[in-house]
Amino acid sequence: MSQEPTHGPGTTRKLAARRRREIVAVLLFGGGPIFESSIPLSVFGIDRQDAGVPRYRLLVCAGEDGPLRTTGGLELTAPYGLEALSRAGTIVVPAWRSITQPPPSAALEALHRAHEEGARIIGLCTGAFVLAAAGLLDGRPATTHWMYAPTLAKRYPAVHVDPRELFVDDGDILTSAGTAAGIDLCLHVVRTDHGAEAAGALARRLVVPPRRGNGGQERYLDRSLPEEIGTDPLAEVVAWALEHLHEQFDVEALAARAYMSRRTFDRRFRSLTGSAPLQWLITQRVLQAQRLLETSDYSVDEVAGRCGFRSPVALRGHFRRQLGASPAAYRAAYRARTRPEGGGGTGGEERGAEVRADSGTAAEPVGAGTGHGPGRTARHERRGHGDRADRGDHRDRSERGERNEQHKPDSDSYSSRLPAQRGRTPGRAP
Repeated sequence: MSQEPTHGPGTTRKLAARRRREIVAVLLFGGGPIFESSIPLSVFGIDRQDAGVPRYRLLVCAGEDGPLRTTGGLELTAPYGLEALSRAGTIVVPAWRSITQPPPSAALEALHRAHEEGARIIGLCTGAFVLAAAGLLDGRPATTHWMYAPTLAKRYPAVHVDPRELFVDDGDILTSAGTAAGIDLCLHVVRTDHGAEAAGALARRLVVPPRRGNGGQERYLDRSLPEEIGTDPLAEVVAWALEHLHEQFDVEALAARAYMSRRTFDRRFRSLTGSAPLQWLITQRVLQAQRLLETSDYSVDEVAGRCGFRSPVALRGHFRRQLGASPAAYRAAYRARTRPEGGGGTGGEERGAEVRADSGTAAEPVGAGTGHGPGRTARHERRGHGDRADRGDHRDRSERGERNEQHKPDSDSYSSRLPAQRGRTPGRAP
């Protein structure tokens, strides 16, 4: 979760005189999901001054002719139209109704004009597609729901899409991941405008944490590629890679299967998915390891081999970079999280010992944290905790080897999940 602007905007525009920062316009369209639409209405539209939350003035604006039908067949009537955007210093675009449909041109022009006049523009979930269509995300970092991030990257190649973040603040342009991440971003806006105390008071009223812990969207990733890949010649190569993750192969091998040079393959793969093939492959192996750690009793060394890593050391390094914990600490925390309450016996005591040995904390779930100070992401602040966990791997490995083999899965093949988009590791596959 980005706590501070990750990249400064290219140009800082002064807010036009007729606009006010405390005036928040929410731009609604027909067909939008009701949950995402209601988030900014609740955060910015209710007077909570008695709780110490400064008041915003809310303008609910229709981005097209109404009535606006939302999920469940509900009809909404917005009191304002696009002309009201001229007064807002902050404009929020909740989730767009369909990533395959272009937004209305009049709304795109109004957003572009507002940005030119210094307004802060926020896209929640697939609202990022509206901002991208207006040209506001070109050359900027952005995020959206992990399921649609590859499509956003493919359709708008000038946008630096990062599907791992809960939200990205780039100064005057902000975007969030799906659903509840919209709450995270709106709380961040309140924190930016009025400080941590005001944001904390609002979070208590909403009964949500002021800041969610590390891990971003990565723990939720489930698909790896946009739907359009099904008709592309590379689909067969990608399918083969996902079915053979337990084997050691690199990007050169994939390029050869596609009958392409490495350079051509890299270019085609990135244009199709928005991700570098090496980073995609590493992430698929990490996600395979994550699933095995959750569903089997294989040792960390065995997991590394079954996911195609050249050594357990490679697995630990990539796993910690992507998920913020060592494999052993992740497994212990996962089991502590999923163990039924009151589940005693030897098994419960054994798992409790794993938590203490691997993470150095009492059953603290990976990614469950409180506030973090400024920085790139909260994930990075926990890397140091994984060192103790790695030392606990060897102690736990012998214990796990003595357990009953009945929990081992019948197959090493699992469904694909979404890759991280930034290629951090050059060279050969792990």
